[in-house]
Amino acid sequence: MLLNKLENFLQNASFLTLFLTTVFYWIYAAFYVETNVKTKKIAFDTINQPFFLLELAKNIILPKYFIAISNILLALLLLVRWEKSGHFPLSNLYESLMFLSWCSTFLFLIYSTSFTLIVDKILGSIIAPSALFMNAFASFSLPKEMQVSAPLVPALQSNWLMMHVTVMIISYATLIMGSLLAISFLILNILLNRSFITNQPNSMFKNILLNLDSLSYRIIGLGFPFLTIGILSGAVWANEAWGSYWSWDPKETWALLTWLVFAIYLHSRLTKGWQGKKPAIIASLGFLVVWFCYLGVNLIGEGLHSYGFLN
Repeated sequence: MLLNKLENFLQNASFLTLFLTTVFYWIYAAFYVETNVKTKKIAFDTINQPFFLLELAKNIILPKYFIAISNILLALLLLVRWEKSGHFPLSNLYESLMFLSWCSTFLFLIYSTSFTLIVDKILGSIIAPSALFMNAFASFSLPKEMQVSAPLVPALQSNWLMMHVTVMIISYATLIMGSLLAISFLILNILLNRSFITNQPNSMFKNILLNLDSLSYRIIGLGFPFLTIGILSGAVWANEAWGSYWSWDPKETWALLTWLVFAIYLHSRLTKGWQGKKPAIIASLGFLVVWFCYLGVNLIGEGLHSYGFLN
């Protein structure tokens, strides 16, 4: 009973902190005007802006505190689920979404140490609501019976559960973050080319585009090995559980398609020397493929990987 109450508290608290993180990052994005990367000083347009919003926006550390608190709350929630169920909390869609939300916030905190302030603003304004969406979908949209931790089916009663599923979800979170940077690059590039942005020097936005492109490449380059290891470990586990390394199950097929999309992305950058728009388009396609591989296949509810999710 105590664990149930604690789990419910952590679920609601993580949702609230992610909501506040989203609000603060959006305020930071809306009222931010100029960044001096060398001195880390922030300039704000103080005309016709509510005082309290301005003060919140000036404190750019505040959203970082809230996203760190959200990360801790999500970690505690997963630990409580682990204690309740007696197995690693990745056996159903609810736990999977919560773990993906935790991975997204954790990786953002790690990667943000190399972000400039404006890239931090852009990606934080995207990652925070993304993690909030995952949390809200798991907490409020999934039926209650899908949120309850249940005993593992025989095929999942293996040490490979922690190895394979954890690595796959880390790869999803990393690839999603890198793809979001690529999508941000495309949007900003379109706005710049169509002269929607005219009140700042072009050199400033060109530097931002270079940063987005470089960080997208580096983050996807980190996520791709995780995806590769996840697929290989899944094949070994499949052979133990089902007697075959590969069955062309919908999940396996889409995982392979995801791998191929990002392999093409990295190949185009490493061997063809592509930069900027072309690889960003490939990464944007990868964003859609990753989400369908992770969530869409499970919503279909077919194949060997459907248990524990919708069936």
